[in-house]
Amino acid sequence: MADVLITERPPRRRAAVHDLIAVGACAGLVVLAAVVGWALLDSGVDIYLGFPPLLAAWMPHVGPGTPVALVVAVLVVRYGPPLAGRMRWRPLLTSAYCASLAWTLSLALVDGWERGVAGRLTTSDEYLHDVPGVTDIPGMLRTFADHILTTQVDPAQTWFWTTHVGAHPPAVFLLFVWLDRIGLGGGGPAGLLVVLIGSSACVGVAVAMRALDAERFARRALPFGVLLPGAVWVGVSADGMFAGVLAWSIALLAIAASTRGGRSVAASASGGLLFGVCLYLSYGLVIAGLLPLAVVLARRAWRIVVPATAGVVLVVAVFTASGFWWFTGFAHLRVIYAASIASTRPYWYFVWADLAAVLFAMGPAIVAALRRAVTSPAALPLAAMLLPGAALAAILLADLSGMSKAEVERIWLPFVVWLVPLCALLPRRRAWLVAQAVLALAVNHLLLTVW
Repeated sequence: MADVLITERPPRRRAAVHDLIAVGACAGLVVLAAVVGWALLDSGVDIYLGFPPLLAAWMPHVGPGTPVALVVAVLVVRYGPPLAGRMRWRPLLTSAYCASLAWTLSLALVDGWERGVAGRLTTSDEYLHDVPGVTDIPGMLRTFADHILTTQVDPAQTWFWTTHVGAHPPAVFLLFVWLDRIGLGGGGPAGLLVVLIGSSACVGVAVAMRALDAERFARRALPFGVLLPGAVWVGVSADGMFAGVLAWSIALLAIAASTRGGRSVAASASGGLLFGVCLYLSYGLVIAGLLPLAVVLARRAWRIVVPATAGVVLVVAVFTASGFWWFTGFAHLRVIYAASIASTRPYWYFVWADLAAVLFAMGPAIVAALRRAVTSPAALPLAAMLLPGAALAAILLADLSGMSKAEVERIWLPFVVWLVPLCALLPRRRAWLVAQAVLALAVNHLLLTVW
């Protein structure tokens, strides 16, 4: 027995050292991105970042959410791993959602209610700015694409949508308009809705993994989904909400792939509907199509393709019949993007600095988990290989496209959440959970993030 212990310990220590080396290398990338970013700003290149590589400003502060965030972090670190292993599935998911919601909302409230939640979506660049101007919803949809181009690119334009409305398809704006129509207007209800949906992403990911025969991975990784540093931007940015909607779309497709008969058809059609909605929440989510493909490949469930596609087509048909053609909107987006602040953001910098920025949303645990997944792929169940692989491929495609210059700490949240299952590979999970929590708390207390 002594000989066995002697031969086993060094490989474990080496693996831990390699994890720390990987984390250190990524920290070095962040530092390099910061140094080069500040150098660009000092030389007069306006990259529109207050704290490169993040869209943030240095402002150490505490707020009403500080004590709650600390308590949630301590509770999840202390009790999360053992409870994830022994609780019954549905109570576990409910507990995880409540913890994720508490974590996300408390982080947002570090900035206070007005600045952290109620005011996030009401600025001159955000969705709620244009809500009061909508008096005719069908008319708004019919003419939506006509008002994407700004006077900067079309001098004949009389008025145009604000930045976030015009840069996205109309589904998310329509949601906020409907919220206003039912008497829940203003930044408070909108911000809370975003947090409520975005905080569910970790549960959707866990449901998908379990449906694809990776329940052990889903359980071990669930506390990492709760304490994901990306929660800093889930509360409150619409991209956090997109992550939640996409996660449940993939979860439904995974359930469909793992069942038969009417339940499979219903789940796949519902998953397709939600994925179709995703396409009208953000143009960038078209590359999220790699995730449904991963689900199909994981179970060789080609039978779900037809009902899922029918669900997507139905959403496309509804928006098209309403007067909005997705490709026209995307073409206009490319025009205004080329004329926007992106024109002064150099591709050569952001093509690698974006990877440094998204590390803040991922955290050191995902970095170490990625290293272990690359070096020991045999330790992964098929679903834990294909879904994170699809998410990573989507991130790289978005990065190389040049359509995501900066702000990816929030924009890529829908993909980042699918890297979390890899954290099941990590030993000493409590130590890595501490690292995740410390990063999120540090970002939220030292910086003022814009979204």
